[in-house]
Amino acid sequence: MIIAITSFKLPKPISRDEAQRIFLSTAPTYQGVEGLLQKHYVLSEDGGTAGGVYFWKTRAAADAMYTAAWREFVREKYGTEPTVTYFDSPVVVDNVTGQVFQNEAGA
Repeated sequence: MIIAITSFKLPKPISRDEAQRIFLSTAPTYQGVEGLLQKHYVLSEDGGTAGGVYFWKTRAAADAMYTAAWREFVREKYGTEPTVTYFDSPVVVDNVTGQVFQNEAGA
């Protein structure tokens, strides 16, 4: 599993309610994306930074998302340049199921 964390500094802080409204407007874009297991939208406590935590089956699936067109979409929507940081997730602690398990390589 690959985890990608995107973030971008907003031109001006936004409230949680405003962020939720914006995030809900873009959420359908991510439904049904090949290889995307989950996306969690995030907003810093001060409202000045937003982004997402994405859980991908593979790095190739993640790379297919973060294209020049995606970066342009973020720039137009939020007025700022996004960053993307990738992490491999070799082990997961799942307190919902009470399990600890190894992930397959996210190549």
